[in-house]
Amino acid sequence: MQVVTLVLNKTEYLEALLEALLDNGIRGCTVLDSTGMMRVLDQSGDDLPMFGAFRQLFDPERKSSKTLIMVLSDAEVETARKVIKQVTGGLDKPDTGILFSTPALFVEGTEAGKKC
Repeated sequence: MQVVTLVLNKTEYLEALLEALLDNGIRGCTVLDSTGMMRVLDQSGDDLPMFGAFRQLFDPERKSSKTLIMVLSDAEVETARKVIKQVTGGLDKPDTGILFSTPALFVEGTEAGKKC
């Protein structure tokens, strides 16, 4: 079992992504509103020179991201990765998102937890 986290910067993909995950048998995903460090610093109003150059890298319309958290079996992780790539066109595109996983040493409260 793994805890899979996707920070989705291109939030316009969210609904299609959730539907595609569901269509591929992945049920159970927590979706959180999130804000990146540079966005918070930008909102603070400080004009620190080193951050000024970074500001231009961000989409000024985007106020927040969505963070998706899923507890998945190893097989489901590969399915989720394929679905995420298909829906987003790949996370290698600038400012699309970041995906990572960590091992889940135990899981309680879900049917999946019985498999650990």
